Amino acid sequence: MVQPRFSFSAPERIKSRKLIGQLFEKGQSFSHFPFRAVYIFPGKNRSYLQAAFSVSAKNFKKATQRNRIKRLMRESYRLKNEPLKTFLKQNEMYLAIFIIFTGKEIPAFDHVSQKMNSVLIHAIDLARKEHAIKKAGGL
Repeated sequence: MVQPRFSFSAPERIKSRKLIGQLFEKGQSFSHFPFRAVYIFPGKNRSYLQAAFSVSAKNFKKATQRNRIKRLMRESYRLKNEPLKTFLKQNEMYLAIFIIFTGKEIPAFDHVSQKMNSVLIHAIDLARKEHAIKKAGGL
């Protein structure tokens, strides 16, 4: 069996201010402490799954702390996103997700990884619901 390539390449990153604006204007959100995820199912996109990460400067004054947490988030996302990416490809769906760290302390990688996994499982469930709605001829 072929080992999946764990990647988080440039097309998989949200860089467009327009898309970020759409996410926060029209997107929906859910929370799995210490994460809050804002997502949208745009039409066609550069990649089936695009993501961005943020940490509040209000909770973490030093940029080194914020960067450390974002690094932990990106790495756990990179290792855990394959099932979501596969589902989206199989069903020709596109998902943009913005994950925000809402905790007050710098977490351990194991904790971030565990919580990121629950966020991505929730995203798969949302994608399944969206797919069922489109398949039924709804919105």
